[in-house]
Amino acid sequence: MCGIFAVHGINAPSADRTRFIACSKMQRHRGPDWSGCYVGKRSVLVHERLAIVGVDTGAQPLVSEDKKLILAVNGEIYNHVELRATCPDYKFKTHSDCEVILPLYKKHDKALCGLLDGMFSFVLLDESVEPPRIIAARDPIGITTLYQGWSSKRPGAVYFASELKCLVEECDKIISFPPGHVYDSKDDSTTRYYNPPWLNEDADDAAIPTKKADLKLLRESLEAAVRKRLMSEVPYGVLLSGGLDSSLIASIAARETEKVAHAQYEARERRQQEIQNESPTPPGAVIVSEDTTIASWPQLHSFSIGLENSPDLLAARKAAHYLGTIHHEYVFTVQEGLDAIPEVIYHLETYDVTTVRASTPMYLLSRKIKAMGVKMVLSGEGSDEIFGGYLYFHAAPDPKSFHQECVRRVKNLHTSDCLRANKSTMAWGLEARVPFLDKAFLDVAMNIDPKEKMFSKGDKQEVDADGCPKMEKYIIRKAFDVPEGEKKEQFSDGVGYSWIDGIKDYAESVVSDELLAKAHERWPKDTPDTKEGYYIRDVFEGLFKSEAAAETAVR
Repeated sequence: MCGIFAVHGINAPSADRTRFIACSKMQRHRGPDWSGCYVGKRSVLVHERLAIVGVDTGAQPLVSEDKKLILAVNGEIYNHVELRATCPDYKFKTHSDCEVILPLYKKHDKALCGLLDGMFSFVLLDESVEPPRIIAARDPIGITTLYQGWSSKRPGAVYFASELKCLVEECDKIISFPPGHVYDSKDDSTTRYYNPPWLNEDADDAAIPTKKADLKLLRESLEAAVRKRLMSEVPYGVLLSGGLDSSLIASIAARETEKVAHAQYEARERRQQEIQNESPTPPGAVIVSEDTTIASWPQLHSFSIGLENSPDLLAARKAAHYLGTIHHEYVFTVQEGLDAIPEVIYHLETYDVTTVRASTPMYLLSRKIKAMGVKMVLSGEGSDEIFGGYLYFHAAPDPKSFHQECVRRVKNLHTSDCLRANKSTMAWGLEARVPFLDKAFLDVAMNIDPKEKMFSKGDKQEVDADGCPKMEKYIIRKAFDVPEGEKKEQFSDGVGYSWIDGIKDYAESVVSDELLAKAHERWPKDTPDTKEGYYIRDVFEGLFKSEAAAETAVR
């Protein structure tokens, strides 16, 4: 992933080039590898690059051969090879997975968004028309972040950025750009391009899926989702908590990594034999292959974090041993977590208590991972929302309610787990990829009859024909023959129960009863009702003082 910043609809953009570069620089942690800037007739596009694919040739903004189309992208397009094949007349200038958006725009206009398989936010400027046109889009679920803003000082101008902090000094109105939508300056419209049958705007009228669970298809779809996310020219790893979701992802990734490493080894052996046959090599000489990709890390590395002897550390250690990954675990203290909270809020750009709690350990872990030279990790976000894995789902009164709650949770992932996974990692220039939110996998999993996802607890818990208990996420367990696991933990609980207690205790020491009682006077909207909430909101306001910034965090 990367960081993008764009302004469209301004006069004399060259005069503000330096200012807008400074705005984008505030998110340079997202793209520490290189920066690029394009100044058009009425627009400025700035890009902060984290190089994962097309490392040597993918600098942005990308410019078409006729210099009429300019593109800045944050994300990865996993089906770019297949899409390139549909554009045989276009002369590609880079190996970047994102460049394919340019010829797709020429062929399909903004309908191109529906063809993309990946996680992305992009801004595309078309200077072949008058007035110049800009389109901006965000991936279907909102795995990547994108904000849109307007300034009363620049009527008619529109701003976009990967992070809120780039816009707070420029804009007095800011929104979180909606996932699965595309903006078009031609008619100043924002429309939904991603609208599968299960994702209905009015959940009460939504048709409830009736398809029986195809466990083989479910398994193969997730395997394919992991496989495509191993597209990388740099070392990668997997976040491993030891729970079902991350363990499944790690298991598939370990197997696929081994396949790739074996294939690379065989290719090197063949190449070595060819060279020896062409020109005999003295005994003992070493022939170095020119292959890159993951050859330096032929075995999957896994990473976990927690307080001393926390559930996540113990479970991850056990899972890593079983999977055969090279495992790295990091222990943090409650005080280290508390010290990091202001930084975490600065990068998260939200005051949601649950998100801050869960993001702090991930933020600390991401720094350790990046220090090892890793630039991409796989993570297990989305499974609980898709399969109704949270324990409260057992109380769903009927299949319709169960499905509607799953849809609601998936639609809101961009405000919680996706936001956490994206910004906690990108704070250190580390990219997180989330296979459970693969578009094709969602089409399979979200169209399963919710009756097959429902579960009960205690004496009411059913068992299947094989005697396996129908517990939470039963069908994905069954698809991979995963035995019954331990009690489900939220990420912030699993790293150690004293972490949450530590935040609460600290908030108790810095927020008086009197301050909390008057919280509604200070924040009439979205008023915090706990001292922990008050403390986090206070830190957020100190970092982002504008009312426009606070509005983007409102649930």
